Amino acid sequence: MSGFQPSSKAAERGEPSYVWRAGQQRRLEMIQSAAGDRVRGVILENGCGLGLYLEHLAPLGGRLIGLEFELDRAREAKATSNLILGGAGENLPFPAGSFDLILSNEVIEHVLDDQKAIEEMVRTLKPGGRIVIFCPNRWYPFETHGIYWQGEYHFGNKLFINYLPRTTRDKLAPHVRVYSQRDLQRLFYNLPVKFITRQVIFGGYDNIIGRFPKLGRWIRSILYILERTPLQVLGLSHFWVVEKLEG
Repeated sequence: MSGFQPSSKAAERGEPSYVWRAGQQRRLEMIQSAAGDRVRGVILENGCGLGLYLEHLAPLGGRLIGLEFELDRAREAKATSNLILGGAGENLPFPAGSFDLILSNEVIEHVLDDQKAIEEMVRTLKPGGRIVIFCPNRWYPFETHGIYWQGEYHFGNKLFINYLPRTTRDKLAPHVRVYSQRDLQRLFYNLPVKFITRQVIFGGYDNIIGRFPKLGRWIRSILYILERTPLQVLGLSHFWVVEKLEG
């Protein structure tokens, strides 16, 4: 976005999607493919930001509910939907077995207790329901949430920060987590789930394409090819689909 300035809460909560572009559309299609008929069931977006994904899921026929921790964002999202609630992912205000599908799009890295947030999603999922999770990959060459340096927050992509030892990395970026596959696997330990998809994906790179269309599209096409190779380990985000077991 031209002239974009990070909000005062960008460090702790990240920035939600403000516009719908190719990267968001691709993730929507991945969500639809992973969900199957569940897109017509009861759906929770756990950390809905301004509600853009809810808006684009609505035509598919499901009953949609958004939960957002930041109340100003929840109020803005409510302008397009009255099914937006304020709340924290570690204490979902819903009974067990409420949802056919839960979407967590770049959210668990920001919550206070990611283990509890995962447990709550599994608790509120119906047996046979699915969670679709996108979250930052530790082995992506850039830390996209900025860093703290000498007491000041520096917004933007910072090269190789996530490759540092954990203690050093977490001092520079204490406001956001990154995950290896083992880290994510550990969050589901002893929970009644099975893994449908565990993949690492690259981003949409719409900002680069906006400035350098031919170069940006070439970069994106090459990186999408790499998703089908062992080099996917260098991708931007984990894309996991997790299904709750029956019984």
